[in-house]
Amino acid sequence: MSKAEQNRINQQYANQKAWLKWGPYLTERQWGTVREDYSPNGNAWDFTTHDTARSKAFRWGEEGLGGISDDQQLLCVGLALWNGEDAILKERLFGLSNEEGNHGEDVKELYYYLDNTPMHTYMQMLYKYPQSAFPYSRLVDENAKRSRLEPEFELMDTGIFDEDKYFDVFINYAKDDVDDLLINYTIFNRSNEDAGLHILPQLWYRNNWSWDGATAKPAISSIGQNKLLLHSEKQGKFYCYADGMPEFLFTDNETNNERLYQSANVSDFVKDGINDYLINGNKKAVNPAKTGTKVAVHYTKLIPAKQSISIKLRLSSSQLKAPFEDYDQIFEARKKEANEFYADKYAANCSDEEKMLQRQAWAGILWNKQYYNYDVNAWLKGDAGLPKPAIERACGRNYHWSHFMANDIILMPDKWEYPWFAAWDLAFHCIALAPVDPDFAKQQLRLLLNNSYIHPNGQLPAYEWDFTDANPPVHALASYKVYLVDKKIKGTGDLKFLEEVFQRLLLNFTWWVNQKDSEGNNIFEGGFLGLDNIGIFNRSEPVPGGGFLEQADGTSWMAMYALNMLQISIELALQNPLYEDMAIKFAQHFLFIAGSIDNMGDHHIGLWDDHDGFYYDLLRNPNGNWDRLRLRSLVGLIPMFAVIVFSDKDWKDLPKLRSHLEAFMLQRPDLVQLVSHWADKSGNDKHLFSLLRGHRMKMLLRRMLDTTEFLSDFGIRSVSKIYETQPFSYWLNGSDYSVKYIPAESDTGMFGGNSNWRGPIWMPLNYLLVDALKHFHEYYTDDFRVEYPTGSNEYFSLNEIADLLSKRMKNLFLKNDKGERAAFGGYPKLNHDEHFKDYILYYEYFNGDNGKGLGASHQTGWTALIALL
Repeated sequence: MSKAEQNRINQQYANQKAWLKWGPYLTERQWGTVREDYSPNGNAWDFTTHDTARSKAFRWGEEGLGGISDDQQLLCVGLALWNGEDAILKERLFGLSNEEGNHGEDVKELYYYLDNTPMHTYMQMLYKYPQSAFPYSRLVDENAKRSRLEPEFELMDTGIFDEDKYFDVFINYAKDDVDDLLINYTIFNRSNEDAGLHILPQLWYRNNWSWDGATAKPAISSIGQNKLLLHSEKQGKFYCYADGMPEFLFTDNETNNERLYQSANVSDFVKDGINDYLINGNKKAVNPAKTGTKVAVHYTKLIPAKQSISIKLRLSSSQLKAPFEDYDQIFEARKKEANEFYADKYAANCSDEEKMLQRQAWAGILWNKQYYNYDVNAWLKGDAGLPKPAIERACGRNYHWSHFMANDIILMPDKWEYPWFAAWDLAFHCIALAPVDPDFAKQQLRLLLNNSYIHPNGQLPAYEWDFTDANPPVHALASYKVYLVDKKIKGTGDLKFLEEVFQRLLLNFTWWVNQKDSEGNNIFEGGFLGLDNIGIFNRSEPVPGGGFLEQADGTSWMAMYALNMLQISIELALQNPLYEDMAIKFAQHFLFIAGSIDNMGDHHIGLWDDHDGFYYDLLRNPNGNWDRLRLRSLVGLIPMFAVIVFSDKDWKDLPKLRSHLEAFMLQRPDLVQLVSHWADKSGNDKHLFSLLRGHRMKMLLRRMLDTTEFLSDFGIRSVSKIYETQPFSYWLNGSDYSVKYIPAESDTGMFGGNSNWRGPIWMPLNYLLVDALKHFHEYYTDDFRVEYPTGSNEYFSLNEIADLLSKRMKNLFLKNDKGERAAFGGYPKLNHDEHFKDYILYYEYFNGDNGKGLGASHQTGWTALIALL
């Protein structure tokens, strides 16, 4: 078997060759980000719209259709298309902003990430481009008419693909060397009639020269009928070779001030000049001198019915005498090497369907790498020589994070919907990516912990819209999981990585203890915690009328965090005895948290309810009274995540830890009896640390595995289905706060109306539930059996139940007996058309009843966890 791609991976991380210099780092959407928002009111959605994006030179990054760039995003490559009908070039994806969508922001395009290798030596995506005018206005107008109680109006609903009058545009890249990139566009006309198409691969430099005043302006110029010279101070020379006889159209990547602001342009040729030349017929919009900072390689093709054409380009730092002589052979070699690389990554006994599901999941997460540039201090103060930002900005979004400086490639949730990192999303991305590229996963986990990101007080930045928000502390979990995968692949554990992240996570753990435990009672309020509107109240805001929510999930996440740190401490202590004291520290933290969950101080009330067999949040009122909020949601299942298993050998090899915990058993038997029998070993010679003993776990599973409550055909719902006909109701200060089970999109305006944890299935939490069951099985073995589903009188081991839950989640994507995929939501064309049915969309979340994909359609970041199931 060829190991070509693995050799490149080894070269990259040994600093021998920079294979990751070029990659899919160009976002599909730079507009609508906080970085590009210089408004006084912080309304990022309206500051740069889709309409203005074609005319505005961005400050912090670039966008393009199916594009690539270098890792500093100095030079970019993207595709533009024109069907002869649209009023604008198709240069970027279109979607609705948060305020335009009846369920928040949403991309309204059909595109798929089909393949990618860790070093991006072979990449493929597919964009479906209608031959009739793209229905921009109809998508906006129809969604504006719809309420939150109605479904979203999608591109497929417009009927624009019904008669197959569209192009399948396959965008392909291959590398022959670090600075030698082959670019291919293969375009199929799927209609029964011949159709014309303008194909415009574009190359441009990100506009740095306008902002810093020190960067020399780069230049692109024509040096032949089909050859371009690209030169910049930072990159040196590159050459672009174009097959055939294209037309070169030159302009500059400068803002069209006349169009946007009715003021003079700084250049005769501006960013949207190519659009203006081609569509509006303005011959003066492109530079006749054949030079600029942006160029389109323009092909006009008539594509016969049911046929295809191919466009070939090559971008290289070397002058090549015959750039296309070996072009096809290089593409075939890279594709073959990609197949060989992934052949070792598929799970054992995978069907072809499952292999396709895994392969496209990994492709999506690799395509979702993006260049991220954000200097908060510069953003707050504004750039030298340019107008100062509004004074409101000085105390606006993220002003507490003036130390934050990012200039990195980061795994993003989505290249359109979320072109920025989110801390807890990133942890899951790293877990999903680890089997393919554990070194990049480790690098990403280090990134958020370095001094340019983590706050001096120890908080991790949550996400660009509000770095200060509190997301579930899953970084330690991800770090240890990635460490174990890396260890399995390479045969030895990267203790240096583990030690490095552990030392930094100590700062973050301390921040949580100091900031989110208001009473010092080891019960954590948390706030947002990533679960948006799952609770009775908006958890990012104070409780109405005062008081505090003592959150079962916030406290459980911290119990899990303590156990993850204990697990890392044990691994390090086996090599360095100094870490045994840290293991003792985190074991003690965990035990005190466990005690607080069960009995808070003098009140003798806990988060566990014996009658219901479930964990609930507690509302602590200003008058000192407590009230248990008996809403059954994922919040009450999260205590299951707080579980680790370690071997009897490790237990014996850590005498100081063992001695301390044995003494603790004598001193605080009240705490010890609340958690798993960690001092006893199982028949598998395993020890278990968990918030749950067997009885409580069975009680929780009785609810979780009940089809009338949490268990769906496609995984675990986020809220019990019993609230569909009988909504949960809670009266506070004369107001009725209710929660109804809603299987699909939210019907509330909370968080912009684009979040819903009140019913749908979310992949990351389902993944953690499966993972927890696997850990419990390690200790309890096949002897511990649970009824599945509840009421069936059939009993299975925890490992079997984990596998059965995994199968339900795979049913979101795999074909059923009708040949349909649940995630496709019943669309006949998506399910049965040969040019749609095998292209998978990895949605943000899924309908709790029928499995239809919802939210962001390409949140391959955490939904790529399906590849591990």
